[in-house]
Amino acid sequence: MASVTSLSDNVQQHLASALSATLPEAAGADPLLRRSDRADFQANGILALAKKAKANPRELAAQVVGRVETGEVIKDVEVSGPGFLNIRVSDKAITGNLAARYADDTGRLGVPTAADPGTTVIDYAQPNVAKEMHVGHLRSAVIGDSVVQLLEFTGENVIRRHHIGDWGTQFGMLIQYLDEHPHELDHKAGQVTGEEAMSNLDRLYKAARKKFDSDEEFKTRARRRVVDLQAGDPHTLAMWQKFVDESKIYFFSVFEKLDMEIRDADIVGESGYNDMLAETCRLLEESGVAVRSEGALCVFFDDIKGPDGKPVPLIVQKSDGGYGYAATDLSAIRDRVFNLKANTLLYVVDARQALHFRMVFETARRAGWLGDDVTATQLAFGTVLGKDGKPFKTREGETVRLVDLLDEAIERASAVVREKAQDLSEEEIAERGAQVGIGAVKYADLSTSANRDYKFDLDQMVSLNGDTSVYLQYAYARIQSILRKAGEIRPAAHPELPLADAERALGLHLDSFAETVQEAAAEHAPHKLAAYLYQLASLFTTFYDKCPVIKPAPPKDVAENRLFLSDLTARTLHQGMTLLGIRTPEKL
Repeated sequence: MASVTSLSDNVQQHLASALSATLPEAAGADPLLRRSDRADFQANGILALAKKAKANPRELAAQVVGRVETGEVIKDVEVSGPGFLNIRVSDKAITGNLAARYADDTGRLGVPTAADPGTTVIDYAQPNVAKEMHVGHLRSAVIGDSVVQLLEFTGENVIRRHHIGDWGTQFGMLIQYLDEHPHELDHKAGQVTGEEAMSNLDRLYKAARKKFDSDEEFKTRARRRVVDLQAGDPHTLAMWQKFVDESKIYFFSVFEKLDMEIRDADIVGESGYNDMLAETCRLLEESGVAVRSEGALCVFFDDIKGPDGKPVPLIVQKSDGGYGYAATDLSAIRDRVFNLKANTLLYVVDARQALHFRMVFETARRAGWLGDDVTATQLAFGTVLGKDGKPFKTREGETVRLVDLLDEAIERASAVVREKAQDLSEEEIAERGAQVGIGAVKYADLSTSANRDYKFDLDQMVSLNGDTSVYLQYAYARIQSILRKAGEIRPAAHPELPLADAERALGLHLDSFAETVQEAAAEHAPHKLAAYLYQLASLFTTFYDKCPVIKPAPPKDVAENRLFLSDLTARTLHQGMTLLGIRTPEKL
């Protein structure tokens, strides 16, 4: 089914034709339409046009009003203030538009897809091999996953990349230890849980570290092993692969708990760019973008200086010949632009990496790898804070394990579900508890603008009151319950019926779902969708309080129309929550 033109677009077209009929030079001008609490919409564009045409804004506004076609869509228009237009749309247009969205058999609610989609490579969820995932890994995964859903839903061709930390000098020590204790990671594939895999790695890491710190000969062997690894020695690579495989068992278990799909083919870690590093350096040096300074290959910037006033370079290759993160990130850009043909590169990475990415992107521009047709953006996110407003740590001052955090959220949520549950089995309570708990963690993250820090407060997150995912999930489950209780009455749109104020407010908000999704996708801003959904649930609550759906029973056509509004609200909540990566249980 084709997409549905939203009411605001429809009103905008009517205004644009009235504008150009009144003032031919205003053809194509934006009437600056927005939702208003004084009317359904307000248009503010006439003020700027009047200034340009040296006309009186109120008089120009009155002339435009005279040319606006009223009837089917626009019910009435009036001039207000210095020359604003207040516009009210007809009830018939609201219900008619929603009926078209409801009838969309693709389940997209009339949301259009991009006519000319590009290719976005999104780099998110980047854990480190042989290391525990902690609270710091949460935001990249949750924000990245939601941006992927939004972009794919609006028609963009999305390539996911998980740039895991799977390379570097730390592996020398681990590989050497495993070589001397060859059975430490033995088990039949698939026989260990994620938790066991992590505990195997952790045990091995601690033992290797102890030996490395206390045994000089082992330390020498471990350092030689790094050289073997970088040279691609087959036996050393096979040992390294064991660490990667064991870590993946653990990663997949954490992402599964987060209710997130991470595919093996999308995991291209630091090691994936090894073959390109030497060439990346050669190209940078030959083009003069990078220069040798004290033996290291560096890129300098006029505007980036240290506290001592000296330039701070991006070091692409160290003086000992080793490669830093910059060489890997620049090689990844070459791969993503030239092999994957990306128009947009998106990096969901901690805000503290901002300077590094600024330097990397600028270097790639100078080298000609990021042309005018490619945008590279760091979607920088803030820190997860504890209730005290300081970075989230355990009582002992340790970094919080991600698994512990998720388990606690599920436990708290299960208690809330159990308290409210009327006819749920223990199995259902456990399943809903996981959906509510993980939803609560994701929503708290996604309802905050990514670049801001946010407080991790589980009591607040699983609360039924306020801006939480539980409030949205309950609104959805409540509508499902209303639909089950409606008996013989089926949802049906009746455009001929007048709408009460609460019905109009809900209807106009439902109609703006498509615009919100497109804006959230274009700006990589899931928090805009979260804010929309919270308002939707709040408007539904008001509607349900003021407009009886089943009891006391209204006339049949009114009941059908109200059920239709309820069902469309549920479908919109479900689709919106899916784009945030959050489940909507049918019963709670």
